[in-house]
Amino acid sequence: MSKQRYSKEEVEQARTRLLELLKPGDKVYCILRHVSRSGMLWRISPVIIRDCRTIHLDFPVAAVLDWPSEGAEKGIKVYGCGMDMGFHLVYELSRILFPDGFGEACQEPGCTYRPKTKQEASESLRLAGHGVTPHIFWGRNGDLSGWDNDGGYALKHEWI
Repeated sequence: MSKQRYSKEEVEQARTRLLELLKPGDKVYCILRHVSRSGMLWRISPVIIRDCRTIHLDFPVAAVLDWPSEGAEKGIKVYGCGMDMGFHLVYELSRILFPDGFGEACQEPGCTYRPKTKQEASESLRLAGHGVTPHIFWGRNGDLSGWDNDGGYALKHEWI
């Protein structure tokens, strides 16, 4: 196991900040800063866009994941190859931020409902079976429960 790079206080502050900024369904954009000649080391900067502003998340994401960073806007070091490393970074971040899973967004036009807990999703599904609530969910792999147990899929990613 590698030595921790960030203090517990830094990690907790970073996690709190990320949970303020990111909600299930949000998109995290990945900027490729560098790929080593061997292709085994990538430097990726995660960013989000809010109110026409780009918010760089290098430090808080690196702290929460305990991955090395090159510093502000120089990218987080991501080791590996053979898969989409931006997806890998966002999936691992999402899994840590939403360890118990997340509520799926209602798919009915105009509906903004998203269950906040697994119990709330179960109750919504039970009531829907009795014709009480109109919430319709289309989760990953056709799941209709309104809850995805794998928090790694709560955030979306895209390269820019």
